Amino acid sequence: MKRRLTCLVAMVVLLSSGCGIGSTGPVRAGAPASGLREPGSSHHYAQLYFVSPYGIQAVTREVDAPLPPQQALDLLLKGPDAAERARGLSTEVPPLDGGLVAQGADGAVDLRLPVTVANLTRGGGLGLSQVICTAADAQASDSEQSPEVDVRVYEEGYETPWTVRCNAAGNVAPVPAP
Repeated sequence: MKRRLTCLVAMVVLLSSGCGIGSTGPVRAGAPASGLREPGSSHHYAQLYFVSPYGIQAVTREVDAPLPPQQALDLLLKGPDAAERARGLSTEVPPLDGGLVAQGADGAVDLRLPVTVANLTRGGGLGLSQVICTAADAQASDSEQSPEVDVRVYEEGYETPWTVRCNAAGNVAPVPAP
């Protein structure tokens, strides 16, 4: 009887102890997913990149037709709309007075900046990431090619471009030389 009672007590203690993980409640892990396209949709969308409290965030806007990189950048330069601003989105791209030129061809974009990168990256470089990722996404969407689009950046005052790519998270990384 004593053995049975001991086993019963041990089992109750074991079952009531749980798995050893305390209750922590909800934990903030960043912004929710955004900018995803509806599969099979006949609608056209432009993917613009703005700044949120969590970093770069993709925003999807419905447009009449696929936008080439220049038109997507023109839309980006207008800044976030009222609904996007209400969600806390902003831009770090300074006014560029129409000098930003992007031309897409063969899975790449030639991006000509009217200012030096130092003038575009005040605030940690997010403005440059916004521009590069918006141009790259427009080229990938417009041409239906590989999502890996090389962006050749021509900086004011320099003859030789440097090449980067933007990943799905809005991070810009240099393309290794061949």
